[in-house]
Amino acid sequence: MYIETETTPNPASLKFLPGQIVMPSGTREFASPEASEVSPLAQAIFDTGEVVLVFFGHDFISVTAAPGVNWSALKPQVVSILLDHFISEAPLFLGGDASGILVPADDDMVVEDDPENADIIAQIHDLLETRIRPAVAGDGGDIAYRGFKDGVVYLTMQGACSGCPSSTATLKHGIEGLLKHYVPEVVEVRAA
Repeated sequence: MYIETETTPNPASLKFLPGQIVMPSGTREFASPEASEVSPLAQAIFDTGEVVLVFFGHDFISVTAAPGVNWSALKPQVVSILLDHFISEAPLFLGGDASGILVPADDDMVVEDDPENADIIAQIHDLLETRIRPAVAGDGGDIAYRGFKDGVVYLTMQGACSGCPSSTATLKHGIEGLLKHYVPEVVEVRAA
């Protein structure tokens, strides 16, 4: 087995590709060692003591190093942990799968959606799923919808994109431009 790595726009994060499915559906972000207790793999990565965020995507794991940590020393440790995990076919979560594990809800809304905007919101969701989410996943992250009100779409960046220096530019210039082009009712995108 070979674990590929890719850089991300976030210099503190690397994307690890094990060549197989990591999460069959959805994503999962661990922002602390305590949050990682439900996943032996995430916990092992945090146990290096040099990691501040672990993110499981469909076919990748993004790891964000703590400030001041040198990837040349950390990368081999993470690759070794991932190899051990995938070769042994260990479960990703305690209990063997993600059932019964509290996953932060996508309905963590910043603003409540107005039912009168259902068509607009459906268009936004469609663009997020088909055009934006795949591009963000390519950079080792994900994006979560947090509401639409008065022409403003609220989104949260996750994984390697969370805290990335270019995430604000991505939201304002990339995502906002795309949404405004296809959904004229959108006037702004804000980080939630």
